[in-house]
Amino acid sequence: MMRYLQTFFSSLWRLWFYILMIIVILALSPILLFTIWSDRTYKYFFQLARIWAYIVFYGLGMRYHIERFQQLERGKSYMFIANHTSMLDIMMMLILVKDNPFVFVGKKELSKLPIFGFIYKRTCILVDRRDAKSKKQVFESAQDRLSKGLSICIFPEGGVTDDRTIILDSFKDGAFRLAIDHQIPIVPIAFGHLRHYFPFVWGIGRPGNVPVKVFEPIETIGLTIEDRKQLKDKAYNLLYQPVAQWEEEFSKS
Repeated sequence: MMRYLQTFFSSLWRLWFYILMIIVILALSPILLFTIWSDRTYKYFFQLARIWAYIVFYGLGMRYHIERFQQLERGKSYMFIANHTSMLDIMMMLILVKDNPFVFVGKKELSKLPIFGFIYKRTCILVDRRDAKSKKQVFESAQDRLSKGLSICIFPEGGVTDDRTIILDSFKDGAFRLAIDHQIPIVPIAFGHLRHYFPFVWGIGRPGNVPVKVFEPIETIGLTIEDRKQLKDKAYNLLYQPVAQWEEEFSKS
């Protein structure tokens, strides 16, 4: 009986997430629509997106505590990467990064979502991982955004695995190739517990306090494409350690 009640209330809570997300988008839409049509106004869109993220995240009863290893340089371009197990990862990234407006590289499929998908399509770099041409366009779009002083955010696992025994899936090359090509630092960010608090599976989840670690940037100056595997392994190991520790702590709680 208790299990059914938990599933019921978890599903109601998740439904509230979608309702709240749409309400906030509609409330901000007059200004949002003004900011999504030009690269010159993207920085204003980014600040509005951060407001949206704060309202949705805290409106769900979520909280976080953070450990930063180094303050980022204001206005500098970075490659932000993070583990990806929840839709709240998007909100977390927007909340955590204040002074370095970034563009998400994300799945094309999300552009089909009502209301959110329209804005997502206008402001993110979309990738269809089944299409080689699409991958090439991602590099060209990323180059254009970086040339305008923006940063890039990629979830390097390349998607969310259906196997819930995997706490951190293997990384794809894209983020690391881009970072090397443009000689920009990589900032690894680790999230804990979100795969339990708000997974992509209905009927599971609850509000909670998310542990976060923002690691110091990994420099890519002087690296070549031949160094991408070593760079990728370094970033993976940095994220895996706290994610595995948080997973163990959660299983004991």
